Order: sequence, then C-alpha cells, then structure tokens
Amino acid sequence: MNAAARTSASPGGGLAGFARALVSPRGAVYLLLLVLLIAVTVLNPSFAEPGQLVRYMQRVAPIAVVAIGQYFVIVSGEFDLSQGSLVTTQVVLAGTLIGQDDAKSLPILLLLVAIGVIVGVVNGLVTTLLRVPSFIVTLGMMLVLYGGVMWLTGGAATGNPADSFRQIGRGGVEGLPVIGVLPWAVILLVASVAFAAWLSRRPFGRTLVAIGDNPSAGSFAGASVWLAKTGAFVISSLAATLAGVLLVGYAGVHPSVGRGYEFIAITAVVLGGVVLGGGRGSVWGALAGAFALETLFTLLNFTSVPSTMRDAIQGAIIIAAVAYSGAVLRSRRRAGGSGAVPGRDPETPGDSGSEPAGSTPPSEPAGSGAARGEHAKENRS
Repeated sequence: MNAAARTSASPGGGLAGFARALVSPRGAVYLLLLVLLIAVTVLNPSFAEPGQLVRYMQRVAPIAVVAIGQYFVIVSGEFDLSQGSLVTTQVVLAGTLIGQDDAKSLPILLLLVAIGVIVGVVNGLVTTLLRVPSFIVTLGMMLVLYGGVMWLTGGAATGNPADSFRQIGRGGVEGLPVIGVLPWAVILLVASVAFAAWLSRRPFGRTLVAIGDNPSAGSFAGASVWLAKTGAFVISSLAATLAGVLLVGYAGVHPSVGRGYEFIAITAVVLGGVVLGGGRGSVWGALAGAFALETLFTLLNFTSVPSTMRDAIQGAIIIAAVAYSGAVLRSRRRAGGSGAVPGRDPETPGDSGSEPAGSTPPSEPAGSGAARGEHAKENRS
C-alpha cells in the first residue's frame, strides 16, 4: 500500500495532513493572514464591511504587484533591489512629464513601460552574461535610479499629473451594489495575479524554478538560463512600473514614494514561503505574504505601535521566516531518510503547485534522463 493510500485509509489522515499543511512554510502564511484579519476586525468591526475590504485591497495592490514581480526573480535564485527606486523614478517622471496635458498620458505611459523593460534587461544581462551577483547589480541600479531622481527633483515634490492619469490609481467602476466602487487598482491586481499564476505554470515559470533549484542541471537540459533570468528581471521591473502608476493616483508625486518597496516585497515573498536561493515557492504564497504584511501594519496602527518600528519588524519577519523554513526542511530531510531528494521538500514539489504524474521534477529537468540514455547507448556500442 502506498503512502497516499495509507493516509486516506487512516482515521483523521486528511485532517492531520491539512494541519501539517497549515504549519508548513508554505501554508503558515495563510493561517497568519486569517489570524491577522480576525484581529483587525475585532479592533475595528467596520473593516469587515465589503466596501472597506475593497478599499483595503486597493491599498495593498501596489506592494502586492511588486511582490509578485519579486517572486519571479527570487524563485530563479536572484534578487532585485532596484524595485523601490524604479517605482520612485516612474512616479517622478509621470509627475514631471505629463503635467496637466491629458494628451500626454498614453505616450508617457508607454515611455514608463519602455524604461521598465530597459532596467530589467540591464539587470538581467549584467547578472547572467557578465556573471555579476544580482545583489550587486540591482544595488547599483537602485543607487543610479535614486541618485537620478534626487538630482532631477532636488529632493522635493514635483509636478502633478493630469487627473486622467491619476484615475488609474484612485478611480474605479462606480455605482456597483454592495461595494459601491470597484477600484481600477483592484482590477489590475487581479489581472496581474491571474497572469502571473498562468505564467508560473508555463514552461517559462517551470524553467525558472528548475534554474533556481539547480542552474547546472537546467543548462545541461538545454534551458536558456540567461534568457529565463533576464525575463524574470523584466517582469520584476514591469511590476514596479505598474506599482508606480498606481501610486501616482493613490499617494501623489514625491521622491519618497516607493522608497523601501524592494525590502517590503522581499519580506512578503519570504513570508509567503518562497525560499531565498530559489527553487521553491508560489505566486499565491507571495500574494498572501503581501496581504499578511500589510494587514500586520494595519494592526500595528490600530494598536498605536510607532510607524518607525516597521523596519525592525520587517527584519524580524525575514529572519523568523527563513529560520522556520530551514528548520522544517531539515526535519523533513531527517524524517525522509535516504528516500528524500537532497535540498528538496519531500512532501511538496519545487514548483508552484502539484505536478502531474510522470512529470519531471525541477531538480532533474526534462530531457536529462533521455540524454543519459543516449550516452549509455553510445558507451555500450
């Protein structure tokens, strides 16, 4: 009898499995989010009203989008520290270049997208082709962008985009029953999550996971490592661009808008169970981590905890999440014994979800088994 049959046959096996999933590094973030939402609702009952929940989602949308972009980079084994400065750059450029001319909104929006693509391509190519650690590359890009913004603005607020452009972040579909207004930010967030979840299931997403788990194996299997990682950096930069467009309407134009977003995104991704170093995680975990983090900050505001404590709390969350994930992984390795694959959680695949039967795990990319068979034939001949 296999393990699945034993689990289903044993009394309470399904409940025990569900409990284990909730306390696993992947499932803990959903339990944490539920607890935080209940705590906020107890302190402020109006928070549970449909309209308030929608406005809460509108507030979380920018950081959730940035976290989803950061997911693709981290799951491939890299970092993107330039996201926050890119958000600031896009906000300031929109405020400076659009002004009150509605006709400029679409051309400037296309310019912002082009800048995001260029930043992502530079980060990706320098990291992969020149083999400079992504931490250093994106740190340098962060300083370049931030320095350019400070030089352009002198450190003060500048410009005020036309209302038609700001409506992307502050407007929405009005006159709806129950919720009243459905913000464009929420619609764009849902579209971004749907696209990211779809992309993570495609060969591109699975290649990123495989590369993050074992870059050498990915290369031997024929995967284009430099192209896949560069694509991940471009997605991350486009996510930061979208967040900047939303923040123009929601938070206004100022050089401080977007500052520190890269660290908030990394915290959300790690809290969502995505492993630093790559090879394991999911889009849904990163999304849940962003919502849990923002809900935690909302709870701290209700309990009058100083906002200056946010950075310290973020650092503690990163340390605790990584330590917890490492401890669980080590315990499962010991429990799995020789049957566990080194570096792999024996209960969950490295991809963003369950893989179909017969699929090749990321640690052994597709094609590697066939290649070994061909070599064996050659040796026998």
